[in-house]
Amino acid sequence: MKATLTNFETSTESTIATMTDEQLLLGYCDESNSEHDRREWFAELVHRYERDLFNYLRRYLGDADQADDAFQATFLQVHLKRDQFEAGRAFRPWLYTLATHQAIDLQRRNRRHRMLSLDRQTAADGDNADGKLLDLLASSEPNPAVQFTAEERGRWLSETIAAMPVGFREAIELVYFQDLKYREAAEVLNVPVGTVKSRVHAAVNKLTEAWNELFPGEPLAAVKADET
Repeated sequence: MKATLTNFETSTESTIATMTDEQLLLGYCDESNSEHDRREWFAELVHRYERDLFNYLRRYLGDADQADDAFQATFLQVHLKRDQFEAGRAFRPWLYTLATHQAIDLQRRNRRHRMLSLDRQTAADGDNADGKLLDLLASSEPNPAVQFTAEERGRWLSETIAAMPVGFREAIELVYFQDLKYREAAEVLNVPVGTVKSRVHAAVNKLTEAWNELFPGEPLAAVKADET
């Protein structure tokens, strides 16, 4: 469905800062608007999400460079799929849906690349392959109970979430870190709202157990209010 500027009238008094995300995108979609305005509106959308969305992707992928690639790819998809955005729909969950798909695609490509690289290395190393695999699998991390400082607790939280099953990780990232409502996260993940709630609660329980083992007596933040 081609997006239009239904219910949105361009006002000379309007400034970019006062426009909603949806107004910016619909204005960008409408080719009757000036090229200059359309570029400005799209740039404003990128600017509004460059921090939150990048942080979401970095936590999702565990790598800043990959997050930057996924961020760029996400807004390319915003441009390519702009005509699929329907008036009356919320932009934020739609954007995070695109971003999550880009992150998943990137992980799949990287997984294939690692498998190919490992196959080549195994073939080249011959009898030494087992030893190299063991080296790769061996943890080089020191005992966290000894190494932890107050500054590292935030990093521990991100890493612990990153190690969770993908369903838990996606739910808690969207609800807690991106502050999406349960129904918005459900739209992004294409699952029922109840599934998002159960995943978030399960993830929080796991985090709480792990947290209490390392930091007895220091409570983890309470579960987000049951808003939809």
